[in-house]
Amino acid sequence: MADRIALLLVSLVLLAGCSGPVAGTARPATLSDADKVRFKEFYERLNKAGDEGATQQSKLLRETQHPDFRQKVCDLRGATIKVEPTWSTLRVDADWAPPGDKAHPRGDVYVVAVTITLRQGDAVIGSQIGSLHVVLLDDEVYGFAPCLGG
Repeated sequence: MADRIALLLVSLVLLAGCSGPVAGTARPATLSDADKVRFKEFYERLNKAGDEGATQQSKLLRETQHPDFRQKVCDLRGATIKVEPTWSTLRVDADWAPPGDKAHPRGDVYVVAVTITLRQGDAVIGSQIGSLHVVLLDDEVYGFAPCLGG
């Protein structure tokens, strides 16, 4: 059991650490109201799927994985995540590429500070503050698997 909890915590750390330091000057993103709604709905759907269980959330994570990185998904081993973005930190990150990749994802890349909570059933396993990248591509919001690069 201790090994499983350790593995889940590592997944949480990888989730929060997907971005590393963000170069450049932090400027709030200028998005249309419709795009802001898309980003908020993306995280609302992710959290709702987590409330419905690990299977539902894993399915959603696969479906919303950026099309250029669909082969890079991971197994949270029955755990779920809750992501709480701090919207005032949402900003463009035009030079970012996922860890281990040289290719910049297609679309407009944004980064946002988040609090991520890892749950196993009803038990909170851990919580961490980090930043996550999301992409607006053809009016759809895509993310990256929590352990991309792990």
